[in-house]
This record gives sequence, C-alpha cells and structure tokens, in this order.
Amino acid sequence: MTLLACYGGSFDPVHLGHIAVAVAVRDALAAEVALVPAADPPHKDATHATAAQRVRMLELAIAGEPALRVDARELEREGPSYTVDTLRLLRAEQGPHRPIAWVVGGDSLLQLDAWHRWREIFAHGHVLAVARPGSPLRADEIAARAPAVERQLGFRRRPAEALARSPAGGFATLELPRLRPESSTEVRRLVADDGDWEPMLPPAVAGFIRERRMYGYGAATPPSL
Repeated sequence: MTLLACYGGSFDPVHLGHIAVAVAVRDALAAEVALVPAADPPHKDATHATAAQRVRMLELAIAGEPALRVDARELEREGPSYTVDTLRLLRAEQGPHRPIAWVVGGDSLLQLDAWHRWREIFAHGHVLAVARPGSPLRADEIAARAPAVERQLGFRRRPAEALARSPAGGFATLELPRLRPESSTEVRRLVADDGDWEPMLPPAVAGFIRERRMYGYGAATPPSL
C-alpha cells in the first residue's frame, strides 16, 4: 500500500524549504504527502496568520504538485494540536493496514520526548525524520542529546523505504538532497523590514502576502512625498 506521510507544522508562512521536504519524501518513498497545518502548536508561539490564510497559502504552494495535499483537520478541533490525536484519527479513517508516517525535522526529533503522549505515536504510525545534508541523525548523537528518545528509536530503526511495508511502529531517517536556508521566522522578519523575502517563497504565496499586506508588508516603506 502507498505510504501516507503527514507533515505537520505552523506553515506561517509556508516556504520553499517546506515544499522541498514534502517533495523529497514523496519522490524518495513514492508516498502520498499530507501537509497538516497546526491550529495551536503546543511547542511554538501563537501563529501570525489566520488559520484560513495558512491553509490558502499551502493550497497555493502545492498547486500542480501530484500526491501533495492539505489536511486541515487540526484547524477544525479546539485545543492544542497534539500529533498523537491526529494520528489516532487518521488510523481510524485509513484502517489498520495503511502505512502512515509522521514527518519531523531533526531538531523536533531530539525534542520528541516533550510531545504529548509521545510513545503512543508509534502505535498509530511511523516516525520519519528529515535530516539536513551532512547531519544524518546518527544513533550515537541522538543517544547523547536525547537518551529517552533513542531508547524508543533503537529497536524501531529501519530504512526509509521499508516504512511502506508495515502500518506503524517504525523509525527512519531521510536526508535532504541539499541544505535549505528558508525559515518562516526569517521570512516574517524580512517582510516587516522590507527585505528580500520573496525568493524564499513560492511565487503564488508571495503574491498572496503582498495582496493582503500580511506580516507587516509595506509598513517599513516610507510614504511617498
């Protein structure tokens, strides 16, 4: 069965680095990728764009990309967006046999033990960690920085392509083909400061931000005389 890879985040705004991760997972694993915007990320500050704006930016960013879609379910329920709850609902919908993986970045992986009921995640899906080029998330490094996490990962580790062979319970890493410099925080800062932010975003997303004057767009430009 086709692997369903769920990629969660604030996407505030979605940038080319986010899309590169989604495309890399899709292409490397022949996966269907669902981008899951969080309503109230427990480990981050409040979002700057509205839920509707973040969904629309995601839709614009992936338009024309096969096997990529937006899953807005976390915006439709109240309270914090806990990954384990989202995976539990997905498992109920997809049935017991569909391979499902939750995609995380390397930094998030090292903080996995701070997530709500994090050990239960493996009962509903796999965890797929995306590593920066040259930072392969070796077991000894994870053990040194997050020993509780590595104790859960050690016996679950397998090649990324093997995730599609079982519904849940595994861990794998996927290294990005090249380093991505984009970050949502930096995009917002550059927008507010009238910096060079548009190359970091899909053109349609940049246009959406300009049209709605989001993130302080235009505030740093002095009025014409």
